[in-house]
Amino acid sequence: MKLHEINQAPFIKEMCEATSQLWAYGWAERNGGNISYRLPQEEVQYYLDSDQVKRTIPLDFTVKSLAGELFLVSGSGKYFKNIQKNPADSLAIIRISAEGDRYELLWGLEGGDLPTSELASHLQCHEVRLAQDPEHRVILHTHATAISAMTFIHDLDEKKFSKTLWQMITECLVVFPDGVSVLPWMVAGTSQLGAASADKMQNSRIVIWPHHGIMGAGQTMDDAFGLVETAEKAAEIYLQICSAKQEIKQQITDQQLLDLAEKFHVKPKSGILLEEGLRSD
Repeated sequence: MKLHEINQAPFIKEMCEATSQLWAYGWAERNGGNISYRLPQEEVQYYLDSDQVKRTIPLDFTVKSLAGELFLVSGSGKYFKNIQKNPADSLAIIRISAEGDRYELLWGLEGGDLPTSELASHLQCHEVRLAQDPEHRVILHTHATAISAMTFIHDLDEKKFSKTLWQMITECLVVFPDGVSVLPWMVAGTSQLGAASADKMQNSRIVIWPHHGIMGAGQTMDDAFGLVETAEKAAEIYLQICSAKQEIKQQITDQQLLDLAEKFHVKPKSGILLEEGLRSD
């Protein structure tokens, strides 16, 4: 079968567009941020000979349930603003081994570099999210400015953080009814951070790394990107309210959030809203 030019593949174009937009937002300074995109073999086969392995690299953790899975990932030390110019230098397509303890480089990273230093977090989160949602495909980590700023002044209790974001924009509860998870500050690029993030992803699609950034999961690139954008917009509004130093005179109430959830057929994460606010009529 004749292979098509891989730079024209929809998944490469999506990755280039997403990374360019993240840089334009100011959320991917220098080499900040990383993305991994699960690719079905039937999508890749028209652009890549998956029998041609360039390198095999061991992992210091095991993701057995991802055996044979293909991922398009951003490279370590790569600047998002440059990916569109030369995808083959900054991106990689990897395949997880049958044992789940190493990966094969099938394409990309032509300068001999490695995938993102946060690969542990990405793969362990993919493993968890796939168990929750078979349609899951994308893990996006970015240095969203307002979310990071919010972690300096807001209580890091997950329930309080989630409720504050829900109260900032009507759509937030609809977009992420599972709320957000918040980790303690941890060293970046470690398997420990990966394991902790994956544990949080069992219950929510957003994990906040204090003073660092945000990680979001989605079924598509738009889904994951939109999830992060919505949380970030809510954080921006929260910061503007804080900077105004004015008393809050009105806000979305618990009952209104419950009414919203009923209207859009979503179930808010339990323990965040006051259930006694639910009307009996």
